[in-house]
Amino acid sequence: MAAGAGRSASGEVTPVAARAHVFVVDLDAPVLDEGDEHHLLRVLRLAPGSDVTAGDGAGSWRPCRLAGGPVLEIAGATVDDPRAEPPITVAFALVKGERPELVVQKLTELGVDRVAPFVAGRSVVRWEPGRADRHVGRWRAIARQAAMQCRRTWLPEVAPMATFDSVAALPGAALADGAGAPPTLDRPVVLIGPEGGWTPEERGAGLPTVRLAAHVLRAETAAITAGAVLTALRAGILAETRRSDHRSDHRSDHIVR
Repeated sequence: MAAGAGRSASGEVTPVAARAHVFVVDLDAPVLDEGDEHHLLRVLRLAPGSDVTAGDGAGSWRPCRLAGGPVLEIAGATVDDPRAEPPITVAFALVKGERPELVVQKLTELGVDRVAPFVAGRSVVRWEPGRADRHVGRWRAIARQAAMQCRRTWLPEVAPMATFDSVAALPGAALADGAGAPPTLDRPVVLIGPEGGWTPEERGAGLPTVRLAAHVLRAETAAITAGAVLTALRAGILAETRRSDHRSDHRSDHIVR
């Protein structure tokens, strides 16, 4: 996520406090692309001189001001935000319609580091490589827009379309399952299956399982829930449950601090 709200110790505007946050190619010569220029000047109607921040998508950003055109006026030094640890990945099996776009948008807003779409054994949606690449490109654009809206300084990675085997091989991977244990940062990669559920072969892959809710969730809801729980654990908003505290009655396993 972006630096804390308000201004920095030196009085400079932070991404959260600025009128807008944008991504640029070169922080030493920040220039808005055509779409961002239109959004700031025509949609948001920001006036010249408005405080904005410009970032490179890899944690570095600096205060700037609008100058009435695509070129931004530099208004402060570059700041480097460290990446949050551990990196969190939500891998989700393809679902129909525009629901993947919702998943990518919300996982970006929550602070997930990597979004990994994949084809599961019972996935109904199966795209040819060219169509898959077009969708992934669209999702990356959505992630960029969402990151600007929520003032992230690190852009999430939206990975190319993958297979179950490839995402199951990621270090720290776990399957989302109603009979699993509470989520933990020891397993920062959660795989969300299709609405048809996991196949016996996928269940036999040897991955641990994590439970996300007391009820059956739609695939997109499960993906967003996984992102929300893991990022909240990482931020210290939720406290991890000790294994000895795990209850078989599936009551709440996390305490809000």
